Amino acid sequence: MHAVVLHSFGPAENLRYETVPDPEPGPGQVRVVVKAAGVHLVETKMRAGGAGGLMPPLPELPAIFGGEVAGRVDAVGPGVDSAWIGRDVVTSGGRPGGYAELAVADVTALHRLPGGLSYETAVAMIVTGCTALEFLDVAKLTPSDVVLVTSAAGGIGRLLVQYARSLGATVIGAAGGPAKVADVRELGADLAVDYDEPGWQDGVAERLGGRTVTALLDGVGGDKARAAFELLADGGRYVTIGTASAELYEPDPETLKERDLTATNALMILLGRPEERPAYEAKALEAAAEGRLVPAVQTFPLAQAAQAHAALETRQTTGKVILVP
Repeated sequence: MHAVVLHSFGPAENLRYETVPDPEPGPGQVRVVVKAAGVHLVETKMRAGGAGGLMPPLPELPAIFGGEVAGRVDAVGPGVDSAWIGRDVVTSGGRPGGYAELAVADVTALHRLPGGLSYETAVAMIVTGCTALEFLDVAKLTPSDVVLVTSAAGGIGRLLVQYARSLGATVIGAAGGPAKVADVRELGADLAVDYDEPGWQDGVAERLGGRTVTALLDGVGGDKARAAFELLADGGRYVTIGTASAELYEPDPETLKERDLTATNALMILLGRPEERPAYEAKALEAAAEGRLVPAVQTFPLAQAAQAHAALETRQTTGKVILVP
């Protein structure tokens, strides 16, 4: 089969499209003919050799990245019902990784694709959609909230915007550059703003007409998070859902206390309850199949995995990045 293999940590061009032996499913596993494979931002950091903090351990090299896989089962291992053969499935636990034409996965980690759901959409929802729903449970949004979502054009951000709008909340979506701001506006955000523009938060305050932000869902961190935090009303909630800037923003504890604000790192909460993920994965797939949440996807041919990594690292993508063999 063809696969994208990393032989040494470093830049995106270290990802090489090669011919490797076909994997065989072991006990309790199935083999999937990959139709779509997700690319995650953390994989770009691991490819570069990043470690520590919330990063997973680096893989042994050579390595094939990609745990988010959708496709059709073509073989089963010992102890697995042969009825799985021919079924369309999606999993967040592809092994070896999904940057390949074939991948194996534990049968216990599989979800059958709901009717009418595309492979690409399933991959976008199995981790990104699942995580968005988990973040929403932490944020506890209500129809009366004024919600500010940063990185609102990203895979998770756009789902949060859709959900908050469907709930009846007032939604402000912040993204970088005119094209991404236009995407956020099309999602139905009440206000879409470009946080690459100096003083963007001042414009938001003016356009809210006296209303104030009650919930900030921040996927960026760093200076943009600091600017967004200025818009949060007393008694509001600051929820960390990502650090696209690679810099975690932590509000001053004294400020939180004086203004009766809460700050929650949703990333840490999710790490502490992995046993709940399968249920959230199923809910995310169902939400997409019913059209309640619609992810954006940007596809690259499998052979262009290096270009996909480079585009994701430089924030030139919109929505979920997916490789198609």
